[in-house]
Amino acid sequence: MTKIITTMVIISLLQLLSGDALAKSTELWREQIAAHAENPARGAAHLHRNQYRNPVETLLFFGIEPQMSVLELWPVRGWYTEILAPFLKDQGQLTVAHFRQDGGNINDERSLFWARLSARLQQRLTEQVEKFGTVASVALDPPQFVPALAPEQFDMVLSFRNAHIWDKHGHLLATMQNLFSVLKPGGVLGMVEHRAARVSDVTSYAVEGYTDEAYLISVAEQVGFQLVETSEINANPKDTKNYTRGVYTLPPTLALGLEDRDYYLNIGESDRMTLKFVKPIAVELPN
Repeated sequence: MTKIITTMVIISLLQLLSGDALAKSTELWREQIAAHAENPARGAAHLHRNQYRNPVETLLFFGIEPQMSVLELWPVRGWYTEILAPFLKDQGQLTVAHFRQDGGNINDERSLFWARLSARLQQRLTEQVEKFGTVASVALDPPQFVPALAPEQFDMVLSFRNAHIWDKHGHLLATMQNLFSVLKPGGVLGMVEHRAARVSDVTSYAVEGYTDEAYLISVAEQVGFQLVETSEINANPKDTKNYTRGVYTLPPTLALGLEDRDYYLNIGESDRMTLKFVKPIAVELPN
């Protein structure tokens, strides 16, 4: 009995020590992420968006750690890349899945614009290796990665306001299947997305750019993801979601130009869902 009690005490102490070490590590990571997010070199426009995008709280909610292999989808201007790359460069690995620049999804003016921004970001990453580290790159031409990515190679996949575009073009389910494939078992899919207005338990009102939260969760679960937790970190109750140009009416796009500009600036950026999914670890059952 004495041995059993002693063993239990040791296990409890180890758990306490482990929890304390994790808490200290998390606080250190918080400081590092905050330093990268608030770096004046990012420029005033990017720093201004910290209040809406809440990068420190969002990334810690997803459970990011500096030794991880992370895939960021469609970074375009690199707002999050500027934080992720220096955070991961010493111990981990960041891979960015750019908007395709050699054809593929370039079939309209908006796609061409995104492709140009992606090319500029790639040039920055190449020229500033000392700052960002060696960032790998691939193209995402929904639903495919070009070139194809090996399965189960990432600890975390991050998608910031992309799902509504995949859904609009009919690629959401297939793209989510590919995201499931490239994640390691136990890996995390972190998603932030413009949230549609909920009318009832089964219906929502989604103008351009917004996505129904329950619908996005159901698609993720359909391909095998498990929803771990949701967060209101990026919620905005001022967002009424009933604008002429949809989400693009709000900053930073301000699609209506000077029309009611101060009104939309006062609302701020869109109301957003923040979702944390995990790819389950397969457990072999006994015969």
